[in-house]
Amino acid sequence: QVQLVESGGGLVQAGDSLRLSCAASGRTFSSYAMGWFRQAPGKEREFVAAINRSGSSTGYTDSVKGRFTISRDNAQNTVYLQMNSLKPKDTAVYYCAARLGPMGYDRNAMDYWGKGTLVTVSS
Repeated sequence: QVQLVESGGGLVQAGDSLRLSCAASGRTFSSYAMGWFRQAPGKEREFVAAINRSGSSTGYTDSVKGRFTISRDNAQNTVYLQMNSLKPKDTAVYYCAARLGPMGYDRNAMDYWGKGTLVTVSS
């Protein structure tokens, strides 16, 4: 089992940057593909970014390509989401998720979830 704890959210202005972190418990972190999802008020949880077990492959939703970067440090059991050029439409609760096996883009494919961290981008 994996426990995930997100951090790094906050209130920023449009154009600013934030880096989210997700710390995972357990000794088998490198067995899990990781993903970031977000949920804005009144909307469904949506995929943002994913990274495979080794960190050699990543994927992004179109709206964040070129602005967000997902990375991981398997020695530190941590996955990151660097968010640059933030926009008000990026405002949401951001969730870290883990999937045992290959990288996944569907929230229904993820096995474990953190409780989320709120990112608010003001205009």
